[in-house]
Amino acid sequence: MIILTLRTDKPDSEIGLYEQTTPLAYHVWHANRQLAETIHKAIEEQLKLQKVDYKDLRGIVFYKGPGSFTGLRIGASVVNALASSLGISIVGSTGDDWKEQGINSLLENQNDGIVVPEYGALPNVTIQKK
Repeated sequence: MIILTLRTDKPDSEIGLYEQTTPLAYHVWHANRQLAETIHKAIEEQLKLQKVDYKDLRGIVFYKGPGSFTGLRIGASVVNALASSLGISIVGSTGDDWKEQGINSLLENQNDGIVVPEYGALPNVTIQKK
């Protein structure tokens, strides 16, 4: 069972590939304000490096927060769309051991169906400057 892990709550985003609980690949990139532009490329690069195709994925674990509103929103949109299009399970988790929790949940056949980010606070909405 190949599992994709993704964390996008901070300027340095993380992606991992696992065979069950065994790490195959782990990559950190400084996405910052280019997350929307780089996230798909980062996923594809890690899949190619491990000679894994999208159809080989059986689950996704996403760090759902707390963290950056925009980073979590972009990451959640990508993993939810990916899980839906591939028809695979997706799990959201939090905490320092988010990957282990999420992978174990997938191995126990849990599926959140859709991951909803937990921002940790209300968004800071400002008044438009003229």
